[in-house]
Amino acid sequence: MADARPPAVILSMPQMPENIGAVARVMANFGLSDLRLVNPRHGWPQERAWASASGADWPLNAARVFERVEEAIADLRLVYATTARPREIRLPVLTPRRAAAELSRASTEGQAVGLLFGGERAGLETADIALCQAVVTIPIDPLFKSLNLAQAVAINAYEWRLTVLDAPPPAFREGDPPAERAAMLGFFEQLERELETSGFFHPPEKTPAMVQNLRSALSRANFTDQEVRTFRGVVTALSRGRGRVLEKLARQKTEKGG
Repeated sequence: MADARPPAVILSMPQMPENIGAVARVMANFGLSDLRLVNPRHGWPQERAWASASGADWPLNAARVFERVEEAIADLRLVYATTARPREIRLPVLTPRRAAAELSRASTEGQAVGLLFGGERAGLETADIALCQAVVTIPIDPLFKSLNLAQAVAINAYEWRLTVLDAPPPAFREGDPPAERAAMLGFFEQLERELETSGFFHPPEKTPAMVQNLRSALSRANFTDQEVRTFRGVVTALSRGRGRVLEKLARQKTEKGG
C-alpha cells in the first residue's frame, strides 16, 4: 500500500488574490501543495497572493490554471465538492472528517484525489458539484453559515492531516525529569510541619487522611527539582510572614499594656 498522496485543492473562480494566498498558507500548514485554479477573476499570477501567503510560496509557485472544472479534475479519480448550500443533486453528504478518511483510503490505494471549492461569493455551481462523487459540508452553526475560502480549506486540510499524523507535534525541548522522592518527602514534611503549626489539621483524628490527600495531590504534579525548591521557598516565606504578624500583634499588646 502506497503512502497517502495529499488531495489536490481546486478553487473554482476565486475572486481575490489575497484569498488564494491565504489558501496556499493553510495548505502549507497541513502538508498540501497541489493547488489548481479555475478561471481566477483577476487572472494569474497575482503578486498580492504571494504577499498574503506569508512565505508559503510553493503551492503558489506550482499552481496550475484551467479554464473549466472538468479540465482541472481530469486526472483525478475521486473528487469531493465542498459547499454549505443544499442542492437537488443526490450525492452522499459528508463531514470533513469522514471525507478526509475516505480520501485518505483512496489515496493509499493509489488514486489521485481532490477537494473542489467554489468562489467566495456564490460557491460552487450545481453543474460543478455534479462532476463530483460526494459533497462535503462543515457542521457550522446555522445562525451564521458564512466561512471565508481559506477557513473552509483549512478545516478540510486539518482533517486530512489527522489521517496522516494524529498526534501533537514533538515538544520544543524535553522537560526536566521529576524530582527524587527524597526531595519530595522533604517538601511534604516541611509543608505538613507548617500546616500543623498553623492549626490546619483539625480535627486531629483526621490528620492522617488529610496528609495522605495532600501528598497524593502533590505527587500527581510530578514536580521537578527546581519546582520543589520553589515551593519550599514559598512555604518558608509564608511561615516567616506569619511570624512577623505574630510579632507585631505581641508588640501592640505590650504597648497597650504599658
